[in-house]
Amino acid sequence: MVHRSLTIAAMLLLAVGVTHAHGQMTQHVVDIPTRPGVTQRVLVLTPPVAKAVVILLAGGHGGLQINSSGAIQWGGNNFLVRSNALFVEQGLQTILVDAPSDRQTPSYLSGFRQTGKHLADIQAVIAWSREQSGLPVWLMGTSRGTQSAAFVATESVGQNGPDGLVLSSTVLTDNQERPVPDMPLDRLRIPVLVVHHELDGCRICAFSDMPRLIDKLGTPRRQLLSFTGGENQGDPCKAAAYHGYNGIEREVAQRIAAWILGP
Repeated sequence: MVHRSLTIAAMLLLAVGVTHAHGQMTQHVVDIPTRPGVTQRVLVLTPPVAKAVVILLAGGHGGLQINSSGAIQWGGNNFLVRSNALFVEQGLQTILVDAPSDRQTPSYLSGFRQTGKHLADIQAVIAWSREQSGLPVWLMGTSRGTQSAAFVATESVGQNGPDGLVLSSTVLTDNQERPVPDMPLDRLRIPVLVVHHELDGCRICAFSDMPRLIDKLGTPRRQLLSFTGGENQGDPCKAAAYHGYNGIEREVAQRIAAWILGP
């Protein structure tokens, strides 16, 4: 409980920093209708002037359990969750995605990320984001979230899909679910940024397996952005390790945003 409180406090401090530097950041929770009888809850953070939208897909089981006030019950230390306001600071509207209303009990998104239902849910978020902002909409996943992001991107075309894709701490090998390099990445024609820590100790995300991913990308605009700094604590597959860019969150967020907003 203390660890969660510290994480939420840090997020609030980051948000205050954004407010002082760039004016008022707004936050609201939206339940987007998707499949019949199902809604997809998202937490939306908007800077005073947004330049693009990033839909954030956290790792683990993905059940953030966002309540109506925007409080996050699980996953507050996930890289994308705790860095949310850092992306807003760079002029990106962020849309943090929870598990859908019919997946609000264990196992949440586990075993669900590469299904037609999950595809429909995220496509509904993309459509809603594009309609309400009029801006380019990117998908960004980290760890297990890369399996969601890459699946949706490879299974979507035209207006149903994202304008760009960011894969952070990608699942490169996996005995439980299809890893990202085994997906039909050659279909992609949107920009793809791959972000990874060279010392990532998670066995399913080893940097040495990165060529399996990069070699399959068929898109003309693609780049690998690798990091070596930060701190490594605890479980190598958790957010306090190199896997979660512990201690270098701001640098990572800034460089991701610069690539998204680049030519």
